[in-house]
Formats: sequence, C-alpha cells, structure tokens
Amino acid sequence: MFTGIVEELGQVVHLTRADGGAGGDSAVLAVRGPVVTSDAAHGDSISVNGVCLTVVDNVDGVFTVDVMGESLRRSSLGALAAGSPVNLERAATVGSRLGGHLVQGHVDGVATITAREPADDWEVLRFSLPPELARYVVEKGSITVDGVSLTVMAVTADEFSVGLIPTTLKLTVLGSKGVGDPVNLEVDVIAKYVEKMLGDRYVS
Repeated sequence: MFTGIVEELGQVVHLTRADGGAGGDSAVLAVRGPVVTSDAAHGDSISVNGVCLTVVDNVDGVFTVDVMGESLRRSSLGALAAGSPVNLERAATVGSRLGGHLVQGHVDGVATITAREPADDWEVLRFSLPPELARYVVEKGSITVDGVSLTVMAVTADEFSVGLIPTTLKLTVLGSKGVGDPVNLEVDVIAKYVEKMLGDRYVS
C-alpha cells in the first residue's frame, strides 16, 4: 500500500525484455534511486510510476525488479528506456502519515496528456479518460497519475483535469511530460468496492 506522495525522481538504468527484444512477455527493470534504496531489502515493494514492484536486488543505490507481462500490458512501463525519469515511493508502514490517499499500486489503465495550461504559480493538466474508468472518477475525488495522488478538478465522459503546484511540477515526472505522453492511472479503490457491493443495483 502507498499514499501517492512521491519520495524522489529516480532514473531508469535499463529495461531488458526476457527475450532480448521488444516483444518479450516479461522484463527486468533496474532503477537508480538513492532515497528509496537507503533501506530497501529483497522482497520490499516500491512504486515505479504508480506500479507496485518487488525488489529483487539492491546494489549501490540501484534496485532491480521483475516486471511480468500483465504489468507491461496494463501500464506504460514497457515504454521506459535507459535515462527515463520515474516517480518512486516506498510502501507505507504502520504509523505513516497519509498525505495523499490509499494507493494500491495496481494500475487500472493508461491515459495520455491532452493539454497543459500554465498559470502564474501552477499548471492545469488534462488527460484522456478511458471509458471503462469514467464511472470511478468524480470531481474533487482522488486519482493516482503515474503514482502521484491528485485531486480531480473537473471531469467529463472522456477527459479529466488536475491542478499541479510548483512542488509537484518540480519533483515528479508530470512536470516534464508533454502532450501525447502516456501516464498510468489508478482510480480510488473505495469506488470499486462500493460498485461491487451494490451489485445488480448499480446503474451504469
């Protein structure tokens, strides 16, 4: 479990597909992150752009994880390359401050940035909204974008927007991504549980 508060911007060392090519159904990802590796051990969880991954090795500030095909298909991790910046967060511990919201690190879908609108001290980012996720996204609700806990400013049937303060722009990958770039989305898990409990009473 995570909170969506990014601890540092890491850097991809390499992403190696299982078959050595682009079509492999799994991959090994190595990421440099001195903060998150300071106490990381084999088996620990680290969120990489919102995807919960398990540490296999940690040497000199670089941790290695295995990425299975499901994660490659359901997220934007497969598009990473050496040098790519990534948002990193260690798993929350009992007693941690919940600065964002409850984040599982289980990506629900991939969206793209549709617009960036700079203001004096902040910026509005607009994203496409996959149809299958639209019912979980509400104005002033929480959503995770590339591992960042954000508040939805506005939402339509096929798009939503968020406002980013200077700190978020500076300390996460959202500050450097451009229109058309992919981002990982995780909707609020509470909404999915409510839908499940309502069962046949839910009206789409």
